[in-house]
Amino acid sequence: MSSPHAAPPPRLLDMLRQHIRLLHYSIRTEEAYVHWVRAFIRYHGLRHPSDLAGPDIQAFLTWLANERDVAPGTHRQALSALLFLYQKVLRQPVPWIEEIGHPRSQRRLPVVLSMAEVQQLLAALDAVPLQRQQVPYGLVGRLLYGTGMRLLEGLRLRVKDIDFDRRAVIVREAKGFKDRVVMLPAALEAPLREQLERSHAVWKADRAAGADGVHLPQALARKYPRAAESWTWHWVFPHSQLADDPRSGAHRRHHLREVNFQRAFKAALQEAGIHKPASPHTLRHSFATHLLQSGYDIRTVQELLGHTDVSTTMIYTHVLRLGGGAVRSPLDSLGPVPPAAGMAAGFAAAPAATPPAEAARYPAGHPPATVRPAREPAPEERLPCPPPVPADLATRYRPTPSFTAAATSAS
Repeated sequence: MSSPHAAPPPRLLDMLRQHIRLLHYSIRTEEAYVHWVRAFIRYHGLRHPSDLAGPDIQAFLTWLANERDVAPGTHRQALSALLFLYQKVLRQPVPWIEEIGHPRSQRRLPVVLSMAEVQQLLAALDAVPLQRQQVPYGLVGRLLYGTGMRLLEGLRLRVKDIDFDRRAVIVREAKGFKDRVVMLPAALEAPLREQLERSHAVWKADRAAGADGVHLPQALARKYPRAAESWTWHWVFPHSQLADDPRSGAHRRHHLREVNFQRAFKAALQEAGIHKPASPHTLRHSFATHLLQSGYDIRTVQELLGHTDVSTTMIYTHVLRLGGGAVRSPLDSLGPVPPAAGMAAGFAAAPAATPPAEAARYPAGHPPATVRPAREPAPEERLPCPPPVPADLATRYRPTPSFTAAATSAS
Protein backbone atom coordinates (compact mmCIF):
# COMPACT_ATOMS: atom_id res chain seq x y z
CA MET A 1 0.00 0.00 0.00
CA SER A 2 1.42 3.31 -1.05
CA SER A 3 1.93 6.07 1.47
CA PRO A 4 -0.51 9.00 1.24
CA HIS A 5 2.47 11.38 1.30
CA ALA A 6 4.39 9.62 -1.50
CA ALA A 7 5.70 11.87 -4.20
CA PRO A 8 3.65 11.87 -7.41
CA PRO A 9 5.25 10.16 -10.41
CA PRO A 10 7.27 12.51 -12.62
CA ARG A 11 5.58 14.01 -15.60
CA LEU A 12 6.50 12.81 -19.06
CA LEU A 13 8.18 16.02 -20.17
CA ASP A 14 10.21 16.14 -16.94
CA MET A 15 11.38 12.57 -17.58
CA LEU A 16 12.31 13.63 -21.11
CA ARG A 17 14.41 16.51 -19.77
CA GLN A 18 16.15 14.25 -17.26
CA HIS A 19 17.20 11.75 -19.91
CA ILE A 20 18.41 14.53 -22.22
CA ARG A 21 20.57 16.00 -19.46
CA LEU A 22 21.80 12.53 -18.52
CA LEU A 23 23.29 12.21 -22.01
CA HIS A 24 24.72 15.77 -21.83
CA TYR A 25 22.75 17.10 -24.77
CA SER A 26 22.76 20.84 -25.27
CA ILE A 27 20.05 23.15 -24.00
CA ARG A 28 18.98 23.82 -27.61
CA THR A 29 18.43 20.10 -28.23
CA GLU A 30 16.43 19.87 -25.03
CA GLU A 31 14.18 22.75 -26.05
CA ALA A 32 13.65 21.28 -29.54
CA TYR A 33 12.83 17.76 -28.31
CA VAL A 34 10.40 19.04 -25.67
CA HIS A 35 8.71 21.18 -28.31
CA TRP A 36 8.13 18.29 -30.71
CA VAL A 37 6.96 15.85 -28.04
CA ARG A 38 4.49 18.42 -26.77
CA ALA A 39 3.25 19.06 -30.33
CA PHE A 40 2.89 15.31 -30.88
CA ILE A 41 0.77 14.91 -27.75
CA ARG A 42 -1.45 17.86 -28.63
CA TYR A 43 -1.93 16.58 -32.19
CA HIS A 44 -3.43 13.34 -30.83
CA GLY A 45 -5.77 15.03 -28.38
CA LEU A 46 -3.56 14.86 -25.26
CA ARG A 47 -3.31 11.09 -25.39
CA HIS A 48 -0.30 9.54 -23.67
CA PRO A 49 2.46 8.48 -26.11
CA SER A 50 2.53 4.99 -24.55
CA ASP A 51 -0.96 4.44 -26.00
CA LEU A 52 0.20 5.44 -29.49
CA ALA A 53 2.21 3.48 -32.04
CA GLY A 54 3.82 3.68 -35.44
CA PRO A 55 0.73 4.68 -37.47
CA ASP A 56 0.09 7.56 -35.08
CA ILE A 57 3.66 8.81 -35.50
CA GLN A 58 3.34 8.42 -39.27
CA ALA A 59 0.14 10.49 -39.20
CA PHE A 60 1.84 13.25 -37.21
CA LEU A 61 4.85 13.38 -39.54
CA THR A 62 2.55 13.34 -42.58
CA TRP A 63 0.67 16.30 -41.12
CA LEU A 64 3.94 18.17 -40.66
CA ALA A 65 5.01 17.52 -44.24
CA ASN A 66 1.66 18.13 -45.98
CA GLU A 67 -0.20 20.64 -43.85
CA ARG A 68 2.65 22.53 -42.19
CA ASP A 69 5.02 22.16 -45.17
CA VAL A 70 8.10 21.94 -42.95
CA ALA A 71 11.62 21.62 -44.32
CA PRO A 72 13.34 18.20 -44.47
CA GLY A 73 15.66 19.22 -41.62
CA THR A 74 12.70 20.09 -39.40
CA HIS A 75 11.03 16.81 -40.38
CA ARG A 76 14.12 14.83 -39.31
CA GLN A 77 14.36 16.76 -36.04
CA ALA A 78 10.77 15.89 -35.12
CA LEU A 79 11.37 12.23 -35.95
CA SER A 80 14.54 12.18 -33.84
CA ALA A 81 12.66 13.66 -30.88
CA LEU A 82 9.96 10.98 -31.07
CA LEU A 83 12.50 8.18 -31.43
CA PHE A 84 14.34 9.50 -28.36
CA LEU A 85 11.05 9.55 -26.45
CA TYR A 86 10.13 5.94 -27.24
CA GLN A 87 13.61 4.42 -27.05
CA LYS A 88 15.20 6.29 -24.12
CA VAL A 89 12.28 7.49 -22.00
CA LEU A 90 9.43 5.00 -22.50
CA ARG A 91 11.78 2.05 -23.18
CA GLN A 92 9.51 0.68 -25.87
CA PRO A 93 10.63 -1.23 -28.98
CA VAL A 94 10.16 0.55 -32.26
CA PRO A 95 9.63 -2.13 -34.90
CA TRP A 96 7.69 0.40 -36.97
CA ILE A 97 10.77 2.55 -37.57
CA GLU A 98 11.44 0.91 -40.94
CA GLU A 99 7.91 1.65 -42.11
CA ILE A 100 8.18 5.37 -41.45
CA GLY A 101 9.46 7.33 -44.39
CA HIS A 102 12.59 9.36 -43.77
CA PRO A 103 12.87 12.70 -45.60
CA ARG A 104 15.60 12.98 -48.17
CA SER A 105 18.41 15.31 -47.25
CA GLN A 106 18.84 18.39 -49.44
CA ARG A 107 22.17 20.16 -49.63
CA ARG A 108 21.69 23.72 -50.74
CA LEU A 109 24.35 26.20 -51.69
CA PRO A 110 25.01 28.74 -48.93
CA VAL A 111 24.33 32.44 -49.34
CA VAL A 112 27.63 34.30 -49.69
CA LEU A 113 28.23 38.04 -49.61
CA SER A 114 30.90 39.74 -51.67
CA MET A 115 33.64 41.70 -49.96
CA ALA A 116 31.98 44.96 -50.96
CA GLU A 117 28.67 43.79 -49.50
CA VAL A 118 30.37 42.71 -46.27
CA GLN A 119 31.94 46.14 -45.97
CA GLN A 120 28.59 47.86 -46.51
CA LEU A 121 26.90 45.57 -43.99
CA LEU A 122 29.51 46.15 -41.30
CA ALA A 123 29.26 49.90 -41.82
CA ALA A 124 25.49 49.66 -41.35
CA LEU A 125 26.00 47.61 -38.17
CA ASP A 126 28.29 50.34 -36.84
CA ALA A 127 25.42 52.80 -37.24
CA VAL A 128 23.11 50.76 -34.99
CA PRO A 129 22.88 52.57 -31.62
CA LEU A 130 24.18 50.79 -28.54
CA GLN A 131 21.03 51.48 -26.50
CA ARG A 132 21.15 49.53 -23.24
CA GLN A 133 23.27 46.62 -24.42
CA GLN A 134 26.53 48.56 -24.53
CA VAL A 135 27.76 46.04 -27.12
CA PRO A 136 28.81 47.41 -30.52
CA TYR A 137 27.10 45.23 -33.09
CA GLY A 138 29.68 46.15 -35.69
CA LEU A 139 32.36 44.53 -33.51
CA VAL A 140 30.31 41.33 -33.23
CA GLY A 141 29.84 41.24 -37.00
CA ARG A 142 33.55 41.79 -37.65
CA LEU A 143 34.42 39.05 -35.18
CA LEU A 144 32.12 36.56 -36.91
CA TYR A 145 33.40 37.45 -40.37
CA GLY A 146 37.05 37.69 -39.32
CA THR A 147 37.17 34.33 -37.52
CA GLY A 148 34.41 32.24 -39.13
CA MET A 149 32.71 31.56 -35.80
CA ARG A 150 29.05 30.77 -35.46
CA LEU A 151 26.89 33.40 -33.83
CA LEU A 152 26.46 31.54 -30.54
CA GLU A 153 30.19 30.74 -30.43
CA GLY A 154 31.02 34.42 -30.69
CA LEU A 155 28.49 35.53 -28.08
CA ARG A 156 29.68 32.86 -25.63
CA LEU A 157 33.27 34.10 -25.61
CA ARG A 158 34.78 34.59 -22.18
CA VAL A 159 37.65 36.82 -21.15
CA LYS A 160 40.05 33.88 -20.84
CA ASP A 161 39.35 32.75 -24.42
CA ILE A 162 41.06 35.74 -26.05
CA ASP A 163 44.86 35.52 -26.28
CA PHE A 164 46.23 38.84 -27.52
CA ASP A 165 49.86 37.70 -27.34
CA ARG A 166 49.33 34.74 -29.65
CA ARG A 167 46.61 36.53 -31.64
CA ALA A 168 44.32 33.58 -31.12
CA VAL A 169 40.74 32.99 -30.01
CA ILE A 170 39.81 29.66 -28.39
CA VAL A 171 36.31 28.49 -29.24
CA ARG A 172 35.04 26.36 -26.34
CA GLU A 173 32.30 23.73 -26.53
CA ALA A 174 31.44 24.41 -30.15
CA LYS A 175 29.10 22.25 -32.18
CA GLY A 176 29.62 18.66 -31.07
CA PHE A 177 31.31 19.85 -27.84
CA LYS A 178 34.60 20.34 -29.69
CA ASP A 179 37.19 23.05 -28.99
CA ARG A 180 39.22 24.75 -31.70
CA VAL A 181 41.55 27.71 -32.16
CA VAL A 182 40.98 30.49 -34.70
CA MET A 183 43.07 33.52 -35.51
CA LEU A 184 42.47 36.92 -33.94
CA PRO A 185 42.39 39.58 -36.67
CA ALA A 186 44.89 42.35 -35.97
CA ALA A 187 42.23 44.94 -36.81
CA LEU A 188 40.12 43.75 -33.85
CA GLU A 189 42.74 44.01 -31.11
CA ALA A 190 42.00 47.61 -30.14
CA PRO A 191 38.17 47.29 -30.43
CA LEU A 192 38.20 44.09 -28.35
CA ARG A 193 40.27 45.76 -25.61
CA GLU A 194 37.71 48.58 -25.48
CA GLN A 195 34.89 46.04 -25.26
CA LEU A 196 36.68 44.28 -22.40
CA GLU A 197 36.77 47.58 -20.52
CA ARG A 198 33.00 47.93 -20.92
CA SER A 199 32.51 44.33 -19.83
CA HIS A 200 34.77 44.89 -16.82
CA ALA A 201 32.53 47.74 -15.67
CA VAL A 202 29.54 45.40 -15.82
CA TRP A 203 31.46 42.78 -13.85
CA LYS A 204 32.36 45.28 -11.14
CA ALA A 205 28.73 46.35 -10.85
CA ASP A 206 27.63 42.73 -10.40
CA ARG A 207 30.23 42.14 -7.70
CA ALA A 208 29.16 45.26 -5.86
CA ALA A 209 25.50 44.21 -6.04
CA GLY A 210 26.27 40.66 -4.86
CA ALA A 211 24.75 39.02 -7.94
CA ASP A 212 25.37 35.38 -8.74
CA GLY A 213 28.29 34.60 -10.99
CA VAL A 214 28.06 33.57 -14.62
CA HIS A 215 27.17 30.07 -15.73
CA LEU A 216 30.01 27.52 -15.70
CA PRO A 217 29.96 24.36 -17.80
CA GLN A 218 29.31 21.00 -16.17
CA ALA A 219 30.61 20.64 -12.57
CA LEU A 220 33.20 23.42 -12.58
CA ALA A 221 31.02 25.51 -10.25
CA ARG A 222 31.42 22.86 -7.52
CA LYS A 223 35.07 22.22 -8.23
CA TYR A 224 35.95 25.93 -8.25
CA PRO A 225 33.27 27.65 -6.13
CA ARG A 226 34.53 31.20 -6.75
CA ALA A 227 35.32 30.80 -10.45
CA ALA A 228 31.83 31.90 -11.51
CA GLU A 229 32.41 35.30 -9.89
CA SER A 230 35.91 35.82 -11.28
CA TRP A 231 36.77 38.21 -14.09
CA THR A 232 38.47 35.39 -16.02
CA TRP A 233 35.19 33.57 -16.67
CA HIS A 234 33.12 36.67 -17.37
CA TRP A 235 31.47 37.21 -20.76
CA VAL A 236 33.10 39.37 -23.43
CA PHE A 237 29.63 40.43 -24.60
CA PRO A 238 27.46 40.48 -21.44
CA HIS A 239 23.75 41.14 -21.47
CA SER A 240 22.51 44.40 -20.03
CA GLN A 241 20.16 42.75 -17.52
CA LEU A 242 20.26 39.81 -15.14
CA ALA A 243 18.11 36.78 -15.97
CA ASP A 244 17.13 33.40 -14.53
CA ASP A 245 19.12 30.36 -15.54
CA PRO A 246 16.80 28.01 -17.51
CA ARG A 247 18.10 24.93 -15.69
CA SER A 248 19.27 25.94 -12.23
CA GLY A 249 16.98 28.95 -11.76
CA ALA A 250 19.83 31.14 -10.47
CA HIS A 251 19.52 34.89 -11.12
CA ARG A 252 22.76 35.72 -12.90
CA ARG A 253 24.40 37.52 -15.82
CA HIS A 254 24.16 35.90 -19.25
CA HIS A 255 25.78 36.78 -22.54
CA LEU A 256 24.13 38.86 -25.24
CA ARG A 257 21.10 37.10 -26.68
CA GLU A 258 21.14 35.88 -30.24
CA VAL A 259 17.88 37.61 -31.08
CA ASN A 260 19.38 41.02 -30.23
CA PHE A 261 22.08 40.70 -32.86
CA GLN A 262 19.76 39.01 -35.36
CA ARG A 263 17.39 41.98 -35.27
CA ALA A 264 20.25 44.43 -35.67
CA PHE A 265 21.63 42.35 -38.55
CA LYS A 266 18.30 42.39 -40.35
CA ALA A 267 18.00 46.15 -39.98
CA ALA A 268 21.58 46.65 -41.21
CA LEU A 269 20.89 44.40 -44.20
CA GLN A 270 18.02 46.64 -45.29
CA GLU A 271 20.01 49.79 -44.61
CA ALA A 272 22.88 48.54 -46.77
CA GLY A 273 20.51 47.70 -49.63
CA ILE A 274 21.60 44.05 -49.83
CA HIS A 275 18.81 41.99 -51.36
CA LYS A 276 19.91 38.52 -50.31
CA PRO A 277 18.36 36.12 -47.76
CA ALA A 278 21.33 36.60 -45.46
CA SER A 279 21.61 35.92 -41.74
CA PRO A 280 24.45 36.20 -39.22
CA HIS A 281 25.55 32.72 -40.33
CA THR A 282 26.14 34.17 -43.80
CA LEU A 283 29.24 35.89 -42.41
CA ARG A 284 30.68 32.44 -41.67
CA HIS A 285 29.93 31.30 -45.23
CA SER A 286 31.54 34.45 -46.62
CA PHE A 287 34.62 33.90 -44.42
CA ALA A 288 35.19 30.41 -45.84
CA THR A 289 34.52 31.42 -49.44
CA HIS A 290 36.82 34.43 -49.33
CA LEU A 291 39.62 32.34 -47.80
CA LEU A 292 39.37 29.83 -50.65
CA GLN A 293 39.35 32.68 -53.15
CA SER A 294 42.56 33.97 -51.57
CA GLY A 295 44.29 30.64 -52.24
CA TYR A 296 44.14 28.89 -48.85
CA ASP A 297 43.82 25.11 -49.01
CA ILE A 298 40.64 23.31 -48.09
CA ARG A 299 42.18 21.57 -45.05
CA THR A 300 43.08 24.87 -43.41
CA VAL A 301 39.57 26.19 -43.92
CA GLN A 302 38.16 22.94 -42.54
CA GLU A 303 40.15 23.30 -39.30
CA LEU A 304 39.16 26.94 -38.88
CA LEU A 305 35.47 26.13 -39.35
CA GLY A 306 35.62 23.07 -37.09
CA HIS A 307 34.18 20.63 -39.62
CA THR A 308 34.68 16.95 -38.84
CA ASP A 309 34.44 15.86 -42.48
CA VAL A 310 36.06 17.74 -45.34
CA SER A 311 33.01 17.03 -47.49
CA THR A 312 31.13 19.61 -45.43
CA THR A 313 33.75 22.22 -46.33
CA MET A 314 33.74 21.18 -49.99
CA ILE A 315 30.38 22.87 -50.49
CA TYR A 316 32.18 26.22 -50.65
CA THR A 317 34.14 25.03 -53.68
CA HIS A 318 30.80 24.73 -55.49
CA VAL A 319 30.17 28.39 -54.71
CA LEU A 320 33.54 29.31 -56.22
CA ARG A 321 32.70 27.55 -59.47
CA LEU A 322 29.67 29.78 -59.96
CA GLY A 323 29.45 33.35 -61.20
CA GLY A 324 32.02 35.36 -63.12
CA GLY A 325 35.00 33.22 -62.10
CA ALA A 326 33.50 30.05 -63.56
CA VAL A 327 33.07 28.74 -67.12
CA ARG A 328 32.59 31.47 -69.68
CA SER A 329 29.20 31.43 -71.32
CA PRO A 330 29.22 30.93 -75.12
CA LEU A 331 26.93 33.95 -75.40
CA ASP A 332 29.84 36.19 -74.42
CA SER A 333 31.72 35.00 -77.52
CA LEU A 334 29.05 36.42 -79.84
CA GLY A 335 29.84 40.01 -79.00
CA PRO A 336 27.78 42.72 -77.25
CA VAL A 337 23.99 42.56 -77.26
CA PRO A 338 22.33 45.26 -79.40
CA PRO A 339 20.68 48.01 -77.33
CA ALA A 340 17.21 47.23 -78.73
CA ALA A 341 17.41 43.48 -77.97
CA GLY A 342 14.65 42.29 -75.68
CA MET A 343 12.73 45.57 -75.75
CA ALA A 344 9.01 45.57 -76.34
CA ALA A 345 7.68 46.60 -79.73
CA GLY A 346 6.87 50.24 -80.02
CA PHE A 347 9.60 51.40 -77.63
CA ALA A 348 12.77 52.89 -79.05
CA ALA A 349 16.12 52.22 -77.47
CA ALA A 350 17.48 54.99 -75.30
CA PRO A 351 20.23 57.00 -77.00
CA ALA A 352 23.70 56.23 -75.82
CA ALA A 353 25.14 58.70 -73.37
CA THR A 354 27.63 61.10 -74.90
CA PRO A 355 30.94 61.30 -73.07
CA PRO A 356 31.54 64.63 -71.29
CA ALA A 357 34.51 65.47 -73.53
CA GLU A 358 32.47 64.90 -76.69
CA ALA A 359 29.53 66.90 -75.31
CA ALA A 360 31.77 69.89 -74.68
CA ARG A 361 33.33 69.66 -78.15
CA TYR A 362 30.11 69.53 -80.16
CA PRO A 363 27.03 71.73 -79.61
CA ALA A 364 23.68 70.22 -78.74
CA GLY A 365 21.78 68.73 -81.67
CA HIS A 366 24.91 68.22 -83.81
CA PRO A 367 26.43 64.76 -83.53
CA PRO A 368 30.17 64.44 -84.06
CA ALA A 369 31.30 63.78 -87.58
CA THR A 370 32.82 60.45 -88.56
CA VAL A 371 36.55 60.58 -87.99
CA ARG A 372 37.42 57.99 -90.65
CA PRO A 373 35.22 58.30 -93.81
CA ALA A 374 34.08 55.21 -95.67
CA ARG A 375 36.50 54.00 -98.32
CA GLU A 376 35.24 53.97 -101.90
CA PRO A 377 35.64 50.43 -103.27
CA ALA A 378 37.97 49.87 -106.19
CA PRO A 379 36.44 49.10 -109.60
CA GLU A 380 37.49 45.44 -109.41
CA GLU A 381 35.82 45.11 -105.99
CA ARG A 382 32.45 46.37 -107.17
CA LEU A 383 29.84 43.61 -107.60
CA PRO A 384 27.64 43.55 -110.67
CA CYS A 385 24.08 44.64 -110.20
CA PRO A 386 21.65 41.71 -109.87
CA PRO A 387 19.10 41.20 -112.63
CA PRO A 388 15.61 42.55 -112.07
CA VAL A 389 13.18 40.22 -110.23
CA PRO A 390 10.20 39.07 -112.35
CA ALA A 391 6.86 40.39 -111.15
CA ASP A 392 5.18 36.93 -111.18
CA LEU A 393 7.92 35.21 -109.15
CA ALA A 394 5.80 34.98 -106.01
CA THR A 395 2.93 33.29 -107.91
CA ARG A 396 5.18 30.87 -109.82
CA TYR A 397 7.02 29.49 -106.79
CA ARG A 398 4.69 29.09 -103.82
CA PRO A 399 6.21 27.37 -100.77
CA THR A 400 5.00 23.84 -99.95
CA PRO A 401 3.69 23.53 -96.35
CA SER A 402 5.90 21.43 -94.05
CA PHE A 403 3.77 19.13 -91.89
CA THR A 404 6.79 18.01 -89.86
CA ALA A 405 7.59 21.55 -88.80
CA ALA A 406 3.95 22.20 -88.00
CA ALA A 407 3.73 19.09 -85.85
CA THR A 408 6.96 19.97 -84.04
CA SER A 409 5.81 23.49 -83.25
CA ALA A 410 2.43 22.23 -82.10
CA SER A 411 4.00 19.83 -79.62
